[in-house]
Amino acid sequence: MTAGVPGEERDRGVRPPASRAGFPRRVRLLRHADFERVYKLGRRHFSTSLTAFYLARQEATASKAPGLRIGFTVGRALGGAVQRNRIKRRLREAVRLARPAEGTRVDVVINPRKSLLTADFEAVLNEVRRAFVVIEEKLKGKQQKSTDAPEDRGSGDGKRKA
Repeated sequence: MTAGVPGEERDRGVRPPASRAGFPRRVRLLRHADFERVYKLGRRHFSTSLTAFYLARQEATASKAPGLRIGFTVGRALGGAVQRNRIKRRLREAVRLARPAEGTRVDVVINPRKSLLTADFEAVLNEVRRAFVVIEEKLKGKQQKSTDAPEDRGSGDGKRKA
């Protein structure tokens, strides 16, 4: 141990297990095919600093990974590696703080805009929270429509009753 370097014992390159606790592998989208499926089959939510693509998972794939799975796409157009990594760190922390309950079985891909880099963190956090609320509302509305029985339309003679 070198004198004059406070906390050297902590900083030996080994991260404590709690540093990954906010984003374990089971809650991340990792495969290219999963990203493509969300882009092609899913819906979108737009906000000032980001676009969230989302797709409800089918029951067969949902048993592998319960709850929300999330991925990020930060293209080279948003800046160099340092800026892109900073954007991803900010998004991961916002998602960790705003993540909804485990009941929602959905895959989400967040595609940030360059303005996210200069935006206040509270604004980013509010946008991520709002995106999750909108996604949950849309998915619940879609589920209710699919489970509701069709209404009785009357005798079927084509005449309206006054």
